[in-house]
Amino acid sequence: MKKFINNVDNMLLESLSGFAAAHNDLVTLNLDPNFITRKSKAKNKVAIISGGGSGHEPLHAGYIGFGMLDAACPGQVFTSPTPDQMLAAAEAVHADKGILFIVKNYAGDVMNFEMAAEMLSFEHATILTSDDCAVINSTYTTGRRGVAGTMIIEKCVGSLAETGADLAACKTLGDKINSSTASIGVALTSCTVPAAGRPTFDISDAELEMGVGIHGEPGRRRESMRDADAIVKDMVDAILADVKPAKNQEILLLVNGLGATPLMELYLIYNSAAKLLNQHGLQIARSLVGNYTTAIDMAGASITVCLLDEEIKKHWDSPVHTPALRWGL
Repeated sequence: MKKFINNVDNMLLESLSGFAAAHNDLVTLNLDPNFITRKSKAKNKVAIISGGGSGHEPLHAGYIGFGMLDAACPGQVFTSPTPDQMLAAAEAVHADKGILFIVKNYAGDVMNFEMAAEMLSFEHATILTSDDCAVINSTYTTGRRGVAGTMIIEKCVGSLAETGADLAACKTLGDKINSSTASIGVALTSCTVPAAGRPTFDISDAELEMGVGIHGEPGRRRESMRDADAIVKDMVDAILADVKPAKNQEILLLVNGLGATPLMELYLIYNSAAKLLNQHGLQIARSLVGNYTTAIDMAGASITVCLLDEEIKKHWDSPVHTPALRWGL
């Protein structure tokens, strides 16, 4: 394993410290337990908290700030944060209108966020993200996994919360986006968890994993490497079969890198996907390409399609100021 590491046991702390120092105008790092909050606490709004295992940067800490999250709870690499992290974060950012947890559908995340929610003394609700249409069940979760679509939910619900909307309205919007969003990933290489020191799975140069999860979980199938258009067609077909869009439906198209895929290749994937979606009579009204929900150092990409309406477009377009997303300000 060749990585920039001083000591595996201290890697997360050193990384979080660097993140907080680099973005000290936007975030504050709290230790023991670890959680990150906005630099300036919001007032009179639903406080939005997310989190999960580290290794998916910029998800979730990169989305703390105006228009998105109030706090994020980072666990160790690919390991759920603990309930005490979530409780401490909730107490730090509660702004008199309740707490909304945004939780990816993985067993550890769900269990620990539920435990934290049970101990909260103020109003709360949870949005469970499950946009991965690759598999119904995996070794990491029961049901569909939460992947890159989580960022879309955090962006739009965060925008709504900034308007002073109540907890029920924020949850309703998040659940609507989740049911209107589908993602699928493909891996060309494995990721390497630093503590393990070796690739999570073995794959040859002549193979790819279709439907891979963001922790390296198995996908739909292992298959031979093909040209990009053929790979993207399978991904788009799976997404369309899941969301079943009407003709002329407006969509958001997100092409997300998994950590080690160059932007040149991500834009090539976008080009291929956009052609296919247009052929199906869909209107790409919004788009985004880059690394937004990664899997440490995995070479691969995911495609996400979100069906848009005027409400979702409004909140996607609204101003945001976070370490990873900044527009409209």
